Amino acid sequence: MHQLCDMEPRVMDDDMLKLAVGEQGPRDEAGQLAKQEGILFKDVLSLQLDFQNILRIDNLWQFENLRKLQLDNNTIEKIEGLEKLTRLVWLEQGSVDLNPGPEAERPSWRGHGAAGGWSPPTQAQTPRPSSADLSFNNIETIEGLDTLVNLEDLSLFNNRIAKIDSLDALVKLQVLSLGNNRIGNLMNIIYLRRFKDLRTLSLAGNPIAAAEDYRMFICAYLPDLVYLDFRRIDDHTKELAEVKHQYSTDELKHQENLMQARLEDEQARREELEEHKAAFVENLNGSFLFDSMYAEDVEGSKLASLPGVAELMETYKDKFVIICLNIFEYGLKQQEKRKAELDTFNERVQEAVQENQAQGRHRTAEFEEKHLLSLSTIRGESELTDIETKIADQREDIAELSNALMTLEMQLVEQLEAPCQAFWVKTPFMLHCNLLRHELCKGNPFYR
Repeated sequence: MHQLCDMEPRVMDDDMLKLAVGEQGPRDEAGQLAKQEGILFKDVLSLQLDFQNILRIDNLWQFENLRKLQLDNNTIEKIEGLEKLTRLVWLEQGSVDLNPGPEAERPSWRGHGAAGGWSPPTQAQTPRPSSADLSFNNIETIEGLDTLVNLEDLSLFNNRIAKIDSLDALVKLQVLSLGNNRIGNLMNIIYLRRFKDLRTLSLAGNPIAAAEDYRMFICAYLPDLVYLDFRRIDDHTKELAEVKHQYSTDELKHQENLMQARLEDEQARREELEEHKAAFVENLNGSFLFDSMYAEDVEGSKLASLPGVAELMETYKDKFVIICLNIFEYGLKQQEKRKAELDTFNERVQEAVQENQAQGRHRTAEFEEKHLLSLSTIRGESELTDIETKIADQREDIAELSNALMTLEMQLVEQLEAPCQAFWVKTPFMLHCNLLRHELCKGNPFYR
């Protein structure tokens, strides 16, 4: 097992995280003020936890806005505990950084604003694109990254990984470092073709890097790659690789196109089915309902074998399907009508809310203007009784503002209550479902 000196493996707890955030934060006056008032983990944008001899990733769920995470040079054996870091863009689990900036040395905070809240970070504070560093650990399997859909930079350098997989969710991946692992099959490269934005790949130090065709194979199968093992791929190399592997890459492209077409067809069918479900008419645009009703009807099968019954059944089926199609068309039209009504209703609600909010902002702005003038006056007063009087006036103004805002909120509730009730009464979502049952039962002699 990879160990750091003779240190005991450590647990990633709140004390470690607070210490790391405090030590790596800004040293200026804003940083000192932040420490005094208390640092919220949700306001940390970048965090460095390297060389801590961490055995297990844990307690990071509070860093909901984290964009960059460094966990290199630890003893981590499993990628876990990252599910809540959905804004993470840069994940490095090693110590290789092609272009480290000042922000790589310290976590970035959102600086304190004038009102004491957190304001957005400046350009200098903003970390590199979302990333994570897990290099120089003991990881054997790539896992636990399914929620990191914004990740652009992932470093798993110097681990024990033998297979490239479980990265499907990383659709924005641009930089992938897997050097010094145990990857021995060039077919792993085929898996990386799905990452259309991948431009930098490191695989040096793996068994596949010793293959004679290593560089040509990767250049042929990943034609959009710009850097391989920290070296830029020149156009001449790409041309030679394309020619050498043209037959196999053309066949692969053909298979990928067929697969993509199938996926698009399946997606279109799923979307269409969802639309039909929303209209409560799924599977009514054909004979599915009729077939499902008689699929397990043993007695019906026996009757169908009698002379003349089969023709009667076909005639009945045709009439049944026509009814289904009529209900299907009716349901879709009603769904469109409901959509239009709902859109209109939402627009009017939004207008009422925005108008109410505008009134609230106006009252608040008036209070703030008066409040600043009062503070200025209080600072200029020398008599204690006058100061107390003005503070009392301020309290009255605050209470008045609170009451005014509460009144606006109650007015909005009352304003929307009647239209909401009228809308839901007017929109009979299940009306055509009852019509469906009525029509089907009326047309089926077995339900009489």
